[in-house]
Amino acid sequence: MRIKLDENLPASLAASLSLFGHDVHTTEQEGLAGKPDPDIWSAAQREARFLLTQDLDFSDFRAFTPGSHYGILLVRLRSPRRDSLIRRVEEIFTTEDVESWQRCFLVATEHKIRVKYPRNNG
Repeated sequence: MRIKLDENLPASLAASLSLFGHDVHTTEQEGLAGKPDPDIWSAAQREARFLLTQDLDFSDFRAFTPGSHYGILLVRLRSPRRDSLIRRVEEIFTTEDVESWQRCFLVATEHKIRVKYPRNNG
């Protein structure tokens, strides 16, 4: 999976996700750290990347309709400490069929993942 890792997630996740076989770019590596959300979003879409973020500006699935983009995973932990974030994202990417989430909108909490799939146009 091609992934864009937002700056609000630990950068060390890029190495972990790469070890799991994913192609990961971070906003920091690309000089996008501190840039407005539309810039991050445009870069992810231009590069056909699945966005991993904690940013609530990406939380409205009606604005980010499944199927209209390459995918968003919004991580929402009650206690988003660095170690908790790393543990949860690594758990998701080792136990779930993440490849099936292309073009979906997802919200992950400590114990649950909600997936909004694109509507079937057929």
